[in-house]
Amino acid sequence: MQEESDLVTGEAVVLDLRVAKLASRGAAMLLDVLVQGALLLIVVVTVAATSSDLDPALTIALFLSVFVLIVIGYPVLFETLTRGKSLGKMALGLRVVRLDGGPIRFRHALTRALAGFFVDFWALGFLGAVAVITSLSSSNGRRVGDYLAGTLVIRERVPQSAQAQVVMPPGLEGWAAQLDLSRLPDDLALAARQYLNRFHELRPDAAHALGQGLADQTAHAVGVAVPHGMPAWVFLSAVLAERRNRDQARLAQQVYAGPQQQAYQPQPFQQQSSQQFQPQQFEPAAQQTQQYQQQVQPTAQQLQPVAPQPQQQFQPVAQQTQPQQFEPATQHLSQPVAQYPPQQPAPPAPPERGPEPENPFTPPS
Repeated sequence: MQEESDLVTGEAVVLDLRVAKLASRGAAMLLDVLVQGALLLIVVVTVAATSSDLDPALTIALFLSVFVLIVIGYPVLFETLTRGKSLGKMALGLRVVRLDGGPIRFRHALTRALAGFFVDFWALGFLGAVAVITSLSSSNGRRVGDYLAGTLVIRERVPQSAQAQVVMPPGLEGWAAQLDLSRLPDDLALAARQYLNRFHELRPDAAHALGQGLADQTAHAVGVAVPHGMPAWVFLSAVLAERRNRDQARLAQQVYAGPQQQAYQPQPFQQQSSQQFQPQQFEPAAQQTQQYQQQVQPTAQQLQPVAPQPQQQFQPVAQQTQPQQFEPATQHLSQPVAQYPPQQPAPPAPPERGPEPENPFTPPS
């Protein structure tokens, strides 16, 4: 049976984390030690083969440096790059996280590695005795390095528990449809659902006592009494199934109904009094108008010389028109009228004809 952590964040959120205990952490540590031993062996063989001519003191110093680098650098490098995992933790599905559930950083990994080397395992840890005692005395299986760094080792690969589907008991559909479930709180409904999921895992006496308490609270919230002879789990199943059906129907109605178009309602005209008028409302517009005039004024000044003046436009034409051009015409018009030929008199008008004489050969009428 896996235990959950009882950690609470600063926002009053309870963390539902599966903490790793001593057995899983010990197996992961053993795998990491084997990897570190293999790396250390490779380095020692390489240094011994290439440093035959070196001084013994230098060889010992080089060996100690490589040992510290592997023992401390290995967990720091892996836990920093993988956000809390080493090779052993990857194999067992473990991860190091902060107490608030967030991923660790370089400072957390370095603090855990230094504390593990000097306190928990090697230098002063008596080959891991301090780490074992500290982990057994901690409710979350934390060692000294976890306390100093503010971290926690959790399990990532947790088998999911199958949740039973709440089904309406046969014959109770009509009775459940008449219940008023609007006053049923969500936390009570969640507790009842968890009880039904774990009903078969509880002892019979514990299941009966817990179910009866939840049924009484639910009946008080709904406003009806538990029917005589009805088991608590049947009553809770009917209430939760009806609540789920109503929620699904309400959700489906909201999804498929679509937004309803509201009729247009014109707002009545309200004449504002002079007291409600505030000149400060128009100050931004006046400032924008002033800025626009300042921007347009240089442009108008640039365009002003381009437009020709009326006097300058017609001045060249007046200069080109000189009086000497019209002197011959003036002299011609100043000659006397005698030089021109006299006008011919009009022909005389024909004399008027009198009445025609009477024809003597005209027969009398």
